[in-house]
Amino acid sequence: MKILGIGNAIVDVICKVEENFISQNKLSKGNMKLIFDENEYNNLLNKLNIEKTTSGGSVANSVVGLSQLGNDVGFIGKVSDDDFGNKYEFGLKKENVSFIYNKKKEFLPTGTCLILITPDSERTMCTFLGTAGKINENDINIDAVKQSEMIFLEGYLWDEGDPKKAFDIAIKNANKVAMSLSDKFCVDRHKSHFLELVKNELDITFANEEEIISLIDAKNFGEVISFGKEIKKLLIITRGEKGAICIDGNDVSEIQSMKNLKILDLTGAGDLFASGYLHGYLNNFSNKDCLAKGTEMSSKVIQQIGARL
Repeated sequence: MKILGIGNAIVDVICKVEENFISQNKLSKGNMKLIFDENEYNNLLNKLNIEKTTSGGSVANSVVGLSQLGNDVGFIGKVSDDDFGNKYEFGLKKENVSFIYNKKKEFLPTGTCLILITPDSERTMCTFLGTAGKINENDINIDAVKQSEMIFLEGYLWDEGDPKKAFDIAIKNANKVAMSLSDKFCVDRHKSHFLELVKNELDITFANEEEIISLIDAKNFGEVISFGKEIKKLLIITRGEKGAICIDGNDVSEIQSMKNLKILDLTGAGDLFASGYLHGYLNNFSNKDCLAKGTEMSSKVIQQIGARL
């Protein structure tokens, strides 16, 4: 297998909302809120009109993108044996992704993420992790990890206690490790641990500009470049309209963003960028060509609703 993704198995529930819905419900626009109270979550869900649902989660979206590009991929994520769990497994298998997890009835339901899209195409997420956040070391198929060229992890998985053990056992047994920092809130919450991972454990780190600046407390982007050169790992940074950059030791490659796009929804931009980049990496593209493939994939996905092509 080329890549095994390990992440939160979340059913994406996509909804369009007006600008004032965000403030009225005390949400932070453009960010993710974790909801721990099932009643609070259900109250929010009841106010919404659902556009569509897909088998989501950040790494799962990336893995589906890699599958669509013709790569042999798999995914480990915890779901319950319930309606959403069945939909989740079916959704991945439909995309030719091996779902390497034997689901059973769990105390908590399958995780869901409300993706609220405002008229400016920005997305604000409310995630009820459910059983997804309870993934533990026993859920990791060690043989699948060892037989994959690379594993791909997400920072979101660090938002609960037990998954850290799952992370550690996966990293320990992996041939190569890539990870997305996922969200500035994740970075701020786990800064010292994430910094240790980026410096010493990961072969490839994906971050946006805000996340990497927060991680290293940089005063400007020049300090990010210096940090990237020092760690001598692959550091891939997406910069929105400013394009993307890859720091590989002293080699720095840059690419501009595509212009004149009809942007509908930014939901899957980072996830599909990672698909394109990793596809290039696994198929021995140059760093610049990897960036180009990532940009191509992210540019396609933001011109439609949802995180799938």
